[in-house]
Amino acid sequence: MTDTVFPAHLLKHKQEPVHGVVFDMDGLLLDSESLAMEALVFAARDLNYDIPMSFCRTMIGVPADGCRTMVRKTYGQDFPLERFFELQEVHLRNFVDTGKLALKKGVLPLLDLLDTYKIPRAIATSSSRVRTDHHLKLVNLFHRFNAIVTRDDVSKGKPDPEPYLTAAKKIGVNPAHALALEDSHSGARAAHAAGIRVIVVPDLLEATDEIRGKALAIVQDLSIVEAYLKHAITGQA
Repeated sequence: MTDTVFPAHLLKHKQEPVHGVVFDMDGLLLDSESLAMEALVFAARDLNYDIPMSFCRTMIGVPADGCRTMVRKTYGQDFPLERFFELQEVHLRNFVDTGKLALKKGVLPLLDLLDTYKIPRAIATSSSRVRTDHHLKLVNLFHRFNAIVTRDDVSKGKPDPEPYLTAAKKIGVNPAHALALEDSHSGARAAHAAGIRVIVVPDLLEATDEIRGKALAIVQDLSIVEAYLKHAITGQA
């Protein structure tokens, strides 16, 4: 159960205008984090390792290099690291291509609202370009974003602010007038460090006190974000 924190004043008082929105992808737009975690477990079993789901979840929102460091530190130098992540991609693609990839609640109405008010939007994701484009095209979202920033487009991934600053720049929006939408701790830290207000929609990880302190709000799904955005854009609750 998501511990929601949505201050009432956000819908009662005038907010800083929102001129652009930057979305995370996995776990925020797409119900894909659970598939990626399951793929990690399957990949480990293929290699005769037992890696628990609890460990896999610690890698949520962490860039690829960081994930490799975590696995190497935990399972040692002899762990077949590259093969492990290759097998994860195989299992994940199989899950996705057999119809298991779905949109998170509230995605389409929120994008429709942004269309109505002509608000530009971007994606800032820790996934690769190949995976990102494949997943977005499968669920028919690829064409609905003005810019897509993947881990292949930046030198430093989340929690560094570079992905969010790059995305905001690509859609021509001052970070102070942007809104970030995230599910992960790493992503929330990145948006906050970029000077972008962030609303967190937890997926597999509950918000910590640190994340609550950085977030404008913690909400259960994107339908609540839709209400906030409409108020910030129009001044109407």
